[in-house]
Amino acid sequence: MGLIGGAALAHWAHRRGKSWQGFPVCYGTGRGPWVAAASLGGLVLANVVFADALQDGRWQPTFVAAVSLPAAMVLLFGGGWKITCIGAASGALLVTPLALLLVNLVCAPLGLPAVVGNVVAMALSSAATFTLARRLGWRPVPAAPLPAPTVPAMRHGWKWGMRRVLADFSEAPFMGNELASAGLIGGVLLAALIQPAGPFYGTGWLMALLCGQVLASAVGVWLWRERWIQHGWYPTYIPIVSVVPACILAHGASAVVVVLSALLGALLTPPVAAACSARLPAHVHPYIGNLLSMVAGVVLIVPAVGWLLKGEA
Repeated sequence: MGLIGGAALAHWAHRRGKSWQGFPVCYGTGRGPWVAAASLGGLVLANVVFADALQDGRWQPTFVAAVSLPAAMVLLFGGGWKITCIGAASGALLVTPLALLLVNLVCAPLGLPAVVGNVVAMALSSAATFTLARRLGWRPVPAAPLPAPTVPAMRHGWKWGMRRVLADFSEAPFMGNELASAGLIGGVLLAALIQPAGPFYGTGWLMALLCGQVLASAVGVWLWRERWIQHGWYPTYIPIVSVVPACILAHGASAVVVVLSALLGALLTPPVAAACSARLPAHVHPYIGNLLSMVAGVVLIVPAVGWLLKGEA
């Protein structure tokens, strides 16, 4: 609710050219409401269709439809009810069942972090859907410029860096805006006050997670600042939604785990993601490159952190 509320405010501010809008929500496409509708539609449909999988009380990856294919389809092919509904259905009926299979039948038996199954399911389902869309004659639709006045150009100083770190928290759901991120973080902190055992799977490590995520983004933004300036966007958000939480869940919330996962994730995953995305064809949304980087980062860094911890002991 906080994420959606902050994103809605950011969208309103962007349409009116407010100076406090932050980074343009949904990358300035103006498709924020359609992105939210597609993601929420996929999330609701996934939970309805696969309700039986949730009956035994175990965690299941029904969230994947809200941070993957539905939003990517809207951003790639445009807004409107047709694309939004097809995107929502694709996320619920393709991404979610594949994630359920991979997490429960592959990751759990092999002892792999669940994020590996989630991300592989997103990548495979998205690649197949984009390929099918191309065969059906769909073409990417560039976003039309909004009539709202522009805001002053950003300077890439320390204030920009702090704002960028905050915005990274809402990159996974394709919002990429400080107001959306503030709503997201405020919501999870409120949830922790109401029910401390709720967030982060009841581990009690929420504050360690947030510290690791902030550190990973801050280091990434600092390391890759020139890439941000050169390209206008760079995937520094990747370790905060993959490597850092996976390492903490696997190895605990000690300061060593938090720092190592943040530093290694910030150093390795953004350039890998950028390299993968740059090699994708035009009919495929570049977020698939980010997903591939998440898989590689988790598979390599989680055991590396465990090995370093054993060496320290």
